[in-house]
Amino acid sequence: MNLTDPIQTLAALIRCPSVTPEEGGALTALAGMLSELGFANDRVTFSDEGTPDVENLYARLGSEGPHLMFAGHTDVVPIGDAEAWTQGPFSAEIVDGEMYGRGAVDMKGGIACFVSALARLIARKGLPKGSVSLLITGDEEGPSINGTEKLLAHAAAKGERWDAAVVGEPTNPDQLGDMIKIGRRGSLSGTLTVEGVQGHVAYPHLADNPVPGMMALASALIDPPLDAGNERFPPSNLEITSIDTGNTATNVIPARCTAKFNIRFNDQWTAESLKAELRARLERAAAADVSRTRRDAVRYTVNFADRPSESFLTHDAPLIEALSNAVSEATGRTPALSTTGGTSDARFIKDYCPVVEFGLVGKTMHMVDERVAVSDLQDLTGIYELFLERWFGKAGAY
Repeated sequence: MNLTDPIQTLAALIRCPSVTPEEGGALTALAGMLSELGFANDRVTFSDEGTPDVENLYARLGSEGPHLMFAGHTDVVPIGDAEAWTQGPFSAEIVDGEMYGRGAVDMKGGIACFVSALARLIARKGLPKGSVSLLITGDEEGPSINGTEKLLAHAAAKGERWDAAVVGEPTNPDQLGDMIKIGRRGSLSGTLTVEGVQGHVAYPHLADNPVPGMMALASALIDPPLDAGNERFPPSNLEITSIDTGNTATNVIPARCTAKFNIRFNDQWTAESLKAELRARLERAAAADVSRTRRDAVRYTVNFADRPSESFLTHDAPLIEALSNAVSEATGRTPALSTTGGTSDARFIKDYCPVVEFGLVGKTMHMVDERVAVSDLQDLTGIYELFLERWFGKAGAY
């Protein structure tokens, strides 16, 4: 295999059916590529009660600083309806200038381009006077319990320290060069339950319908808005994702009503301050519900999910500038520095070193016929190569 060619490196990874939590041969294939470049590989499997075992890979080239980490994942989401794919979901077929396959964009493509970029740079300029590591998990698309978070702690316990990190997630919405992620909003999920008394709809005085109370409390969570956003972050948003009574009858008042919600919040909040705000809103709404003038306050409970993600913003100017300049030089575009979108494994990495995210165009990720333009693979490889040269050059490693 020619490691300087991202088409070949990506094809080898796509052909490994690594649907979470299966390794599928993807980490083995990647470790083989990295061994050719001189990396020392550390394969480690993590376990936790109630979750599947997950294989991970930490690989390092070099022993001195500065130390740059590239992070990503080889696990992919399920293919869905195999018959709906026009090309085999693990075939890596190229049709009309696009390579098809699950993980082509999210995010085996980013990993392949980074490997090929590093191979090109080593062939052209030799090894930098520093270190490059790849921190690759098989649990990003799954529970994210036996992956990056534990792999970081494992490596750190063995003495690994990093100066900066790049995550190769597909950050560009429309075309390569659109966007670099320099932070992420936090994420907090919760379940709200309103208790009632089951009864016959013809005798409401003998029952207590929880649905009106739920409507009042859910409205209080949404209105007024949590904030108006700021220079770097959009407004925080709370979405009610389900409201359910479990009641299939039309002549029965239900005993309880449950709602699930998720908040993507900016740096004006922490998970704890947000919980306090939501609890205060619910208390006020429960006491003030005008539909319950002849009853006690709404009886409810609210429970928040474990392991919320905090928001973060990266301030490392040399890292951001090196990547932004590489993108501009390669594409002619000035990338937006964004904090939009969902969560990623950068939420774990930010506790160890400054981190940014940049990868392919994400239009087809998780879709049937996930695919990537071959030209984008070449362009992203060029961007990563320029970035590596600029980042190590600024640190005096070239």
